Amino acid sequence: MIHSFFRAFVLILVLVWLAACALLPAPPQSHQPVDTIAFGSCANQSQPQPIWEAVLASRPDLFVFLGDNIYGDTVDPDVLRAKYLQLGQKEGYQRLRASTEVIATWDDHDYGANDIGAENPIKVASKQIFLDFFGEPAASERRLREGGIYTAYTYGPAGQRVQVILLDTRWDRSPIHRVSAAEYDERKKVYAGPYTATTGPNARLLGEDQWRWLEDQLRQPAQFRIVATSIPFLQDGTGWETWANFPDERDRFLALMERTRANGVIFITGDTHRAQFSRLAQDVPYPLWEVNSSGLTENWQWVAPDKNRVGTYYAEDNYGLIHINWTEADPELTLEIRAVDNGIVMQHKVRLSELQVRK
Repeated sequence: MIHSFFRAFVLILVLVWLAACALLPAPPQSHQPVDTIAFGSCANQSQPQPIWEAVLASRPDLFVFLGDNIYGDTVDPDVLRAKYLQLGQKEGYQRLRASTEVIATWDDHDYGANDIGAENPIKVASKQIFLDFFGEPAASERRLREGGIYTAYTYGPAGQRVQVILLDTRWDRSPIHRVSAAEYDERKKVYAGPYTATTGPNARLLGEDQWRWLEDQLRQPAQFRIVATSIPFLQDGTGWETWANFPDERDRFLALMERTRANGVIFITGDTHRAQFSRLAQDVPYPLWEVNSSGLTENWQWVAPDKNRVGTYYAEDNYGLIHINWTEADPELTLEIRAVDNGIVMQHKVRLSELQVRK
């Protein structure tokens, strides 16, 4: 009886919290220039989260959750709600929410279970819980469409416009092919994962509705486009979840960039439990950069191979930061990974002129 009472009490708290979140008005999309964007992934709600002090110290205009925002790992919606409540009770997160616009996509652990895709049995309930927690307005397209949680935001005036595109790589994703047990045993020696290329007419990361929506978004006017995808886009050869496991889908994205002449794209990604930069300069519309930030609480002390890694990696709690210098004729992006003490552990600068589709 005590257990039943406690469970009912927790459920009431969860419902009250989620109702409050749903009533929060969506922050207006600013017409003032945005110049500081923070982001991160992999935040275990059961662990201390001192990283929020560092994030707050950078005074970002915007914080982007890249997925694994909690570790739900359940087929019980009540359990999922309770774990979101744990995140919502974190003092640092509450301060972030009170001072900064927070937007989010999801990855596997907050969607439902490790490495899961379209087969998730609670994905409809999970979507509702996610949108409630992040205060999505009742009339938003995200709530009204039948598909995933992909969306986009635009900030700043003409000439200083930043578009943030949040992809959903879970809702429609087909199963990933695995290597044999013997091959995986060999891969383990270099910390590579069990996944290999998944091709064919039914291989997909994004559904057709999301592809059509994405083409429209890439045609919208913007100087910089921050593409947030929960799994790495540029990393290759890791054996873990990346766009490289779906080469046709990655090629389709690159072709779409070419066709729409989508300038200014930078990828921000999570999932990996380490932070790094990746760069790809061959067979792309222009040299592409990816800032992979993971995790806010979760990290591994080993690293998988990556053909496109630039420099080293960082395997302690971290978050990502993008600064935009609009004062120069050729605006400059400063890409950073920052530690829990807010120290800069990685940095790279790139000009807008370097992110232009070749004629």
